[in-house]
Amino acid sequence: MKRKIIGYTTGVFDLFHVGHVEILRKSKSLCDKLIVGVTSDKLVKYKYKKAVIPYKERIKVVSSCQYVDLAVPQNNMDKILAYKKYKFDLMFVGDDWYNTKKWEEIEESFKKYKVRTIYFPYTKTTSSTKINITLNKLRNKKI
Repeated sequence: MKRKIIGYTTGVFDLFHVGHVEILRKSKSLCDKLIVGVTSDKLVKYKYKKAVIPYKERIKVVSSCQYVDLAVPQNNMDKILAYKKYKFDLMFVGDDWYNTKKWEEIEESFKKYKVRTIYFPYTKTTSSTKINITLNKLRNKKI
């Protein structure tokens, strides 16, 4: 019997949009089981940001996506700890991280576990940041 391929990706998944759907769809197409780490509110604050949607709601949204087999909390940025817990074969990441020092180090660490990192194109037309900027402009506009 063929061993199932497990994939893993993470994100804040705030203001869930088509870019999120696409990374989850593409990820699921390359594995049998997709595990998604949803960034906790505490970790979002650590990154000097604030999610619009609270964690408990964001994880429900991600869990309900047809491409996600398991949504789990992401309480830290340590991908090796995540690997040790979930034993994934593939790590899916947006290509905005490609060739960065941080991800080169993570990829190097993954080598001993035979985890392959796959980069997907960042959705340029839609992002949570662009949605927030647009909403702020609309809210500040005098009507």
